[in-house]
Amino acid sequence: MTNKASRTAAPLLGTRALNRATLARQLLLDRVEVTAHDAVEHLLGLQAQNVQPPYYALAARLDGFVPEWLSALMADRRVVRIVSMRSTIHTHTAEDCLTLRPLVQPARERELNLFRKGLVGVDLDRLEAMSRELVEAEPRTLKQLREALAVEWPDADPFALGLAARCRLPLVQVTPRGLWGRSGQVALTTAEHWLGRPAEEAPPAEAVVRRYLAAFGPASVKDMQAWAGLTRLREAFERLRPELVTFRDERGTELFDLPDAPRPDPETPAPPRLLPEFDNLLLSHADRSRVVPPDLKGRSWQGNQAYRTFLVDGFLAGIWKLDADSVTLEPFGSLTARQRTELVEEAGRLLGTLHDGRSYDIRFGTVAATGR
Repeated sequence: MTNKASRTAAPLLGTRALNRATLARQLLLDRVEVTAHDAVEHLLGLQAQNVQPPYYALAARLDGFVPEWLSALMADRRVVRIVSMRSTIHTHTAEDCLTLRPLVQPARERELNLFRKGLVGVDLDRLEAMSRELVEAEPRTLKQLREALAVEWPDADPFALGLAARCRLPLVQVTPRGLWGRSGQVALTTAEHWLGRPAEEAPPAEAVVRRYLAAFGPASVKDMQAWAGLTRLREAFERLRPELVTFRDERGTELFDLPDAPRPDPETPAPPRLLPEFDNLLLSHADRSRVVPPDLKGRSWQGNQAYRTFLVDGFLAGIWKLDADSVTLEPFGSLTARQRTELVEEAGRLLGTLHDGRSYDIRFGTVAATGR
């Protein structure tokens, strides 16, 4: 049977079925009783351009979560902040830091090509060795690292020098950066130095495909490539085909999945959830229509700014912001009285988890700087 014929014969998964399956994998249908470490591991890391999003992501997913759970893991160096998937900062377990970063290293090398003009005459192997020596002697900010490298290569673009170090080396952000309620500038050292053990070889692509499907499936090859920022993953899926099940979405795209992974009834209730900016749920598929209705595409962004979002009935339904003493919820469309009540209750639950003891006014209003 040809691939085209097999796709045609594969069972159809409608948008709501995909939505509920993905929410279940993302621990967003029901809050679950697992440790923060196990959740970060299951989710293959948490998007973490800013300090707070991983805490909000776990508060939306874990029953009984308190910020100290993640802070303690960071302080004990069991989780770290590092550039990995899609060249963005993620919070990963120490084990995933040492394996997933090597997996995406080819993408970091390709990223380096964008800055070649600023690196003319720079010996990248020497830059890597110098950078390692500098940050392992003591954690350095990117500014400090750039300044030190510019002494060796005064004609190079300092910004490109810093990016080259970040692309060549697995640089983690040392604490107190990333701890809840603490402040700290971004200071870097190597993952090996911070964790006290060497990096490992990249895992087989098939192993990561299985983990991706467990956290984000059912999914297409392009979905996983979008999540990882990698290309040429089709062969890994094909090698796994005998042990996977396949479906097709409403566009006819072939979707792969683990046989025993949860695929709830499409009418399973999905409670409202408040998510941080850059949540994994919204950024880990090439086709995001399973969560983002087509008419709302792009509504959670404005320029380079990503808004915090909320889900109603499992789908993107609006954005929100937190001020000193208030939370503002901006729906993109009309909500029923019950949906508004449940959304306010969920906001109160989230605030109680992360900001216990503080009183907030929860209201509906405008969040985006300009109207659409």
